[in-house]
Formats: sequence, C-alpha cells, structure tokens
Amino acid sequence: MIANCDNDRFQSGAEEYARYLETPEGRLRIDLSFANLQEFLPHARRPLRALDVGCGTGAIAVRLAQLGLQVTIVDSSMPMLDFAKRAAQQAALMDRIAVKHGEASQLAGLFEGETFDVIVCHNLLEYAEDPTAVLRAAVCKLRNSSSVISIMVRNQAGDAMKCAIQAGDLVAAENSLGAQWGKESLYGGRVRLFTPDGLRTMLNVASLTVIAERGVRVVSDYLPPQVCRTNEYGRILELERKLGARPDFAAVARYIQFVAHREDS
Repeated sequence: MIANCDNDRFQSGAEEYARYLETPEGRLRIDLSFANLQEFLPHARRPLRALDVGCGTGAIAVRLAQLGLQVTIVDSSMPMLDFAKRAAQQAALMDRIAVKHGEASQLAGLFEGETFDVIVCHNLLEYAEDPTAVLRAAVCKLRNSSSVISIMVRNQAGDAMKCAIQAGDLVAAENSLGAQWGKESLYGGRVRLFTPDGLRTMLNVASLTVIAERGVRVVSDYLPPQVCRTNEYGRILELERKLGARPDFAAVARYIQFVAHREDS
C-alpha cells in the first residue's frame, strides 16, 4: 500500500483497512476509481499486462483480472499482500495474478526488463517520501505511449471540505486550504495532500500526459443521515460518477484521479 512510508501503519493495520473498504465510503472509492480506469483501458488483441503498485487488499487487481488482464501486484506490506492473495484465491484468479513484495520506488529493480500496458497507483503517493520519484519509476515500466497509468490521491480541497462540513471545524478547514499534509482518520498519522494543478505538474515532470481528470467522492461523505448509504448505494454511485466527471464538482472531491499516457519520445 505504501512506498518508503515513515511508519508501519499498513504493516499492522491491514485488517482495519480491509474493514474500511467494506464500508460504503470504501466501496465507493474502489468502485468509482475502477470505473474511471476502465474507460481508458488500452485495446489490444493480446492479453494486457497490468501492474498494481501499492495494491492493498487487491480489490482493483481482482477486477482487472476478471476482465482478462494478466496482473502483477506489488506492495511493501506483507499483511496487505496476504489479503490480496486470499482475494485472488477466492475469485479463482491466481493464474492471472502474480505477487511481488517490494517498495514502489524500486520498480526498476523489481521488474527489470518488464513493461506493462496498465499501471495502477491509487492512494500511494500520499505516503511516499518522494512521489515524483515513484512516478518516474512507474513511467519507465509503461510499455509504450498508448499504455495508461491511473493515479489517485487525497485532494487538498476535499480535506478542507471534510473539516468544515463533516467535522464542523472551521479553524481546521481554513488551515487545510494551503496545507501540504492532512490527518489520516483511519490510522491517525499524517497524509500528503495534493492539488489538481500540483499533481498535473508532477505528472508533466515525470513525462506523463494527462488524458482524463476525475473527482472521487464529491458529495457522498456529506449526505444527511436520512440518506441510507447502503440502501441508496446505487443511486449515490451513479450521482458520484456524473459529478466526478465535471471539473466544477471534481475540484472539491475527497480524492482526485488522473489517467495519463507516457509522452512520446
């Protein structure tokens, strides 16, 4: 789940993270980010090869394998990889999912000579010591300029909105407006915050061209109690898909997701 993180939250908190992904909020993050990625998967006659960097519990990897892709998952947390392997086994997809233990910043050594058509890098850069270095390492593993990489990170504006609307903490909301770091509510540690402009610049520096920008979880975190997140899940998901595709709403989403190509040489 992490790359060169300054603590071991994902070594000891894998079960807690897995439980979170079963909540409506966690499900929405996975469902929305996968739907956004699926729109831009390359077309090829041969089976596509995908790399899920910081795979966590393997939710995205399993879905890609179900589409017929050959998927390699890598994570620095062995407990997370154990979850991912169990998910692959339960889905009878172990023949399509390869497992690798290692740091995201060391992709060159982990996959020497190997390239991929799709790279997933979701909720990883928030915890990386050097996000640009991780992106540069990932870009070298894209097969060609038609290959895609999907990046999802915590949005600075979304953090401010959460403080103001969900917590009712106006001081924290104001402080979040220019903050580079926020508080990780699940584990209590800090998490890096990004702006769309800042992430776009980072991708350009890594020789990536953005082809799509999406907001993930625009309003779902702030719905009133009378809206049942479980019973109304389908309607919430549909609304979030529409809002996330509109730049005016995506700007304040909890997460921002960019899909990009490697720049032509």
